[in-house]
Amino acid sequence: MNTTDAAKAYLIGGGIASLSAAVLLIRDGGFCGANIRILEELEVAGGALDGSGDPVKGYVTRGGRMWTEEAYVCLWNVLDSIPTLANPTRSVKDDIWAFNKAWHSASHARLIGKDHTILDATDLGFNLQDRLEIMRLLAMPERIIGTKRIEDCFSSHFFATNFWAMWRTTFAFQNWHSAIELRRYMLRFMQEFPRIHTLAGVRRSAFNQYDSLVRPIEKWLTDQGVQFEYGTKVIDVDLAESDGQRITAIHCTRQGKELSYAVGLRDYAFITIGSMTADSRLGDNDHAPQLVRDKTDGAWRLWETMARKLPGLGRPYAFSGNIDESKWESFTLTMRTPALIRRIEEFTGNKPGTGGLMTFKDSSWLMSIVVPRPPHFAGQPDDVFTLWGYGLFIDNKGDYIDKSMAQATGQEILTELMHQLGFEDILDEVRRSTTVIPVMMPYITSEFSRRDVTDRPPVIPHGAKNYALLGQYVEIPEDVVFTVEYSVRSAMHGVYGLLGLKRDIPPIYHALAEPMVALDALKTLMG
Repeated sequence: MNTTDAAKAYLIGGGIASLSAAVLLIRDGGFCGANIRILEELEVAGGALDGSGDPVKGYVTRGGRMWTEEAYVCLWNVLDSIPTLANPTRSVKDDIWAFNKAWHSASHARLIGKDHTILDATDLGFNLQDRLEIMRLLAMPERIIGTKRIEDCFSSHFFATNFWAMWRTTFAFQNWHSAIELRRYMLRFMQEFPRIHTLAGVRRSAFNQYDSLVRPIEKWLTDQGVQFEYGTKVIDVDLAESDGQRITAIHCTRQGKELSYAVGLRDYAFITIGSMTADSRLGDNDHAPQLVRDKTDGAWRLWETMARKLPGLGRPYAFSGNIDESKWESFTLTMRTPALIRRIEEFTGNKPGTGGLMTFKDSSWLMSIVVPRPPHFAGQPDDVFTLWGYGLFIDNKGDYIDKSMAQATGQEILTELMHQLGFEDILDEVRRSTTVIPVMMPYITSEFSRRDVTDRPPVIPHGAKNYALLGQYVEIPEDVVFTVEYSVRSAMHGVYGLLGLKRDIPPIYHALAEPMVALDALKTLMG
């Protein structure tokens, strides 16, 4: 009998980290699916990987995930084991790769200027000082960088370059974010330097991330007998000394009632700490979304509770303590005429699904949009179209709307966008036929917050015998947060480490280790 046949696993949180951990427990750890229980506060799995709505009320995704074939090795490893919903003989990984072979990204309009013209994004805009400052950051050890902001490492000219406009909006960096995280991104994605102006390295799924990734994984896990406990908010865990630290009980609330799960000596707990999409709120055509500041979501509260009990579990407040430095807002358009989509295609020369991110470089909200290939949502009708966008500077007044983005309704955001494009002649038609759902996310880039070396705990804390921490707020040296890959890699470290599995975790991709890739990046940097 397999030694894990009788063991149970409790996974707190239903995001991609927990879903991946459940797959790995079954596929590599020999777990019986019926002995795995996923406890999720919401009524749906996927965490930040969302996609919902309908053609009448409007569709919505909070974010848009971009992947690369070289760097997302752990993600592809897991998805290679999951069959698609449409074809059980084809893996989700193969489906995504085939989609991107057919619909390759090659943006013709990565940057739009204030006069509605497409800027020459091949001109990165570097001067000698910019180049030296980038090289200095890349050469500097993290222990020396410490808690420096990005703006502490560069002169003002760098922040006006085309490169920074493209890099920051591709990955959602603010000038005040951690310089360590920028350094990691530049090293991890140096292969993108020569193609940052076209986003040719970006890979996307045929549908939104919920329909393309989460639903197939959830079905596979359900077919294996995994139990999903939705509407379950974990509020505390009991920790005991027993040849190291062990979790002995998990305490929850569900439908207003308290309940607990006993965690036996042979059992395991995998806990996703923090949440980038905690306390997200939707607006609509006529209302701006609410900004929630008091942590009603359980993810941050649970981590805080655990960290107070035991040293070595990190410092959650380093990431959740400054909403005004971590918030931004996205929006999804649901359009019932093709007028705007056709005009964007004429303007850019990109068919939907091939253009990647378009950024309005001089917009006061620093607005960016993506036009996906339809259908982007399962069941989306042929005569309905969608567009996703976001703004980084949401406290600034618009260039055309006399409100900050945070104060603007969905229709006001649409109006600002139409003026940024210079499409005023079809404004009324588009407004009449479009539903706009904006989303306020207080913690969306909190993982980029400046931090000390102990603020993010290891996946398996010192002394932990039966529990691991997962997600965007654990420390994985050299890897980059705000990526699906980071969450999946945390799951691999957690499952393989706790179970003592002698399996190799796919190595982190290093562009500098590839001579031709490094040479191309250096040529781009040096101009």
